[in-house]
Amino acid sequence: MISENFKDIVHKSYISNPDYLETVPGLPENYKDIKTLEDLLSINYKHVSANDQLRGNLIIKLKRQQFPYSGIIGYDEDIVPSLNRAILSSHDILLVGQIGQAKTKIAETVAKNLLSPIPIVEGSITNDIPTLIPESELVSLLNDKEITRARPEFYISTETEDKIRNNRLDTKIIWIDGPSRFKYVLATPDISVKDLVGQIDAIKIAKRGVEIYNMESYSPGQLLLARHGVFCIDELPVLDPRKQVALLSVLQEGIYTTGSYPVIFKPDTRIISTANPIDYTHSGKIIEPLYDRLKSHIITRYPKKVYDEMMIMLQEANISNLRSIVLPIFILRTLAEITMIARGHPEINHEKGVSVRMSIHSLEILISEAERVRGIINNIKAVPRFSDIYSIHQTSKFELSEIDDSYENRMNILDTIISDAVKKICAHYVADLPPEKLISLKNEFKINKTFHVSQDIISKSKGPKSYQAQVSKFDSLREIMDIVAVNIAQDQKHFEVALRENEINFDTLRDTKDPEYLASVTELILEGLRFTDPPILDRKEGIYVHI
Repeated sequence: MISENFKDIVHKSYISNPDYLETVPGLPENYKDIKTLEDLLSINYKHVSANDQLRGNLIIKLKRQQFPYSGIIGYDEDIVPSLNRAILSSHDILLVGQIGQAKTKIAETVAKNLLSPIPIVEGSITNDIPTLIPESELVSLLNDKEITRARPEFYISTETEDKIRNNRLDTKIIWIDGPSRFKYVLATPDISVKDLVGQIDAIKIAKRGVEIYNMESYSPGQLLLARHGVFCIDELPVLDPRKQVALLSVLQEGIYTTGSYPVIFKPDTRIISTANPIDYTHSGKIIEPLYDRLKSHIITRYPKKVYDEMMIMLQEANISNLRSIVLPIFILRTLAEITMIARGHPEINHEKGVSVRMSIHSLEILISEAERVRGIINNIKAVPRFSDIYSIHQTSKFELSEIDDSYENRMNILDTIISDAVKKICAHYVADLPPEKLISLKNEFKINKTFHVSQDIISKSKGPKSYQAQVSKFDSLREIMDIVAVNIAQDQKHFEVALRENEINFDTLRDTKDPEYLASVTELILEGLRFTDPPILDRKEGIYVHI
């Protein structure tokens, strides 16, 4: 009687149309109330494939005019349309680009934003959806009977089978989101076939006494751990041809063979792989059938606009205590400019590229330098200045191509790039100052002689060299600071619009009345006055003097 009841329940659920409304593809409106196998069967749940979830959710976002890939910045004109086309076409994707071009982040963002939650048996590592088991097998499990298989096809793990046998309709169900079904693998020479697609586990055979032809002897690989999700293979060309063939056979035919023993499983997984342009163009690096199966090849790039680079920096930087810092926009812009100049520098290796991570890590280290030198010791806010900027030597990573790639040569070129970037940014904010103000300031410098600048000097202190004390001697400098403050505020306003459009919240750009912030503005102006035409000031060992 019980046996017949299980059979009826499962059969009715399997042959009936879904008894629920979908909010997004494959997701019941009341999915949070579905907590057991019985709940799942009672609504006649029907799984929607990962491919149809990606496509369906993208269509919803496009209809609503929502950006589909939150966190991906600066790719709207070319890469995002290419990505949309690939997903709408149900293509597996190869992203080709240099280091630090958000290739892995794109793959992760696709999983995060375009995969619907799915129901799996609690504790399953292979994302086991119980209603994907053939009807007869599920009935056998519920009745705790042996399953007779015509072929060794993987639907759920043996651990999940045991849970269903033991708990029957009370088997616990949890819903897992897209990020939980994103699997990342860095292709390295030591990655094995079994790491990718699994293996017949000799230890299981020995310990449990199972037969080699039993599914219980199979241990899944990374591909099956990404089932119903997105599988990202970073640097695909590094995989040797034998491993690429194993991957291809599973993706193409759903069959993995160990010796004469085939394991059949359908991963229901979208592949997004990455490659460096050098490896991508090298014949034979990716075997032709796999190269062909990755139907969409999308070329990535570095940010073209300085605002895009700045937003990425703010989005990705790891800053410990946001309340203890003020980050001037001109400092942020300078760091972005340094990286962008480096990418076009004739002595720097263009094939290797200059990663956005250089910008991100430089921002982190510059804030830490302001904390180390002034903020922590004096219990004041940490505000980066131009006098701190050479601390980024330790985070500026690139290779030279035309001259010897020594540390000394790299740092000499970096110093030149820093100087060019500072000059450009200062001109951006200090341009078009009234000539009479510049003449007045030059005359004041003739009287007061010098302005001492150092990262060790805090703005507000009792000494005569504090920035506040020195600024008080220059009436024209104070007036110029007011003019430049307007220029900074306008740039700040435009940048904040871009931040809001990209849903980035970063309040540390504010607090423009903080004394340390004003000290940073002072250094911006003094440095900018070195590059006016004609120059007003010169700098010698941290001391600004009139020319």
